[in-house]
Amino acid sequence: QIQFKILRGHSDTVSSCHFCFEDTKILSCSYDRTVKLWDVEKGFPIQVFEEEHTAPISECSLTPDDRRVVTSSYDNTVKAWDMETGKRLVEHEGIVTSCNISCDGRYVVSSSDREKAMYVFDAMSATVVARIQGLHKSTITRCCFDPDNQRVTSVSYDKTIKLWDMKTQSTSITINEGHSNAISDCCFTSDGHYLCTASWDKSLKIWDIKTEEFQCHVPIFLNEGHEGSVSSCLFSQDASLVVSGGYDKTIAIWDTEAGYRKLSLKGHWDWVTDVAISKSKTRILSASKDSTLRLWNVEKMDHIASVIESQKAGGSKIAQCEECEKPFLRLQHSDSETIPKCVLCRLSS
Repeated sequence: QIQFKILRGHSDTVSSCHFCFEDTKILSCSYDRTVKLWDVEKGFPIQVFEEEHTAPISECSLTPDDRRVVTSSYDNTVKAWDMETGKRLVEHEGIVTSCNISCDGRYVVSSSDREKAMYVFDAMSATVVARIQGLHKSTITRCCFDPDNQRVTSVSYDKTIKLWDMKTQSTSITINEGHSNAISDCCFTSDGHYLCTASWDKSLKIWDIKTEEFQCHVPIFLNEGHEGSVSSCLFSQDASLVVSGGYDKTIAIWDTEAGYRKLSLKGHWDWVTDVAISKSKTRILSASKDSTLRLWNVEKMDHIASVIESQKAGGSKIAQCEECEKPFLRLQHSDSETIPKCVLCRLSS
């Protein structure tokens, strides 16, 4: 019922993927040491960047205006690409496991496996502005800026989540043992209010970072979506959906407010390494160890029988907010609570 298109062009694991240029293009990178820019409608690469890295590329990241791209590689380098001025190079002392460019395009953060450290450097001059060590006891699997470019978040094999403040040059939030196994990925909502983490414990968790509600209440817990480790996660632009990929070769689409899995997409022949969702929420993009990307058309997802059944199954726990009128998962409520409110509206009031 879900139409999809297979994008073939890489010769090894596709490690990272993104929609760009108003969802008309796709950017991907691979262990085959190449970065490719794809045309969504035509389904084939229109530009290939190769012979720049000498080892597998672990991640690629874009600024919102699509003018700058940064890539990290197991050749111990990070390259910041500017469509107009070219590229800059920064050397690391160990394998670079993750990289991310700030929303304003000014800074790049990357993580080094050897030192379990992160580096923040100027995207234009390649000057290192911060060397962050001692945050984690094991390999950092993912690091990224918040939408305000004020904090850097990192997750690790050591099961911890750290938020490091750019201004104070110190850790502002630490979540110890956020999961029961290694944390593989993290992502923010577009307003920076919530952080989602994906883990090898087969679950995802959504944390209220803005108000730090997680310190007195449990985070939103998304489980029973994958049969194995969860490798990646991403919020939709409006934060109504979370998309995740797993080592079980599937992609899960979650309803964020109601807290249940709407749909599972199957088709890859190996691990799903990364996922993306278009701004219109009509297309899902997935990258895999099987050397392909898949472009899924989910525009009519809500009319599929299995999605309708999933919504009905969670119906006993789902209530409608009296203020925003959106559905939400009511985990705790009293008999006297006849007019419930969702988390966002409770916090705002």
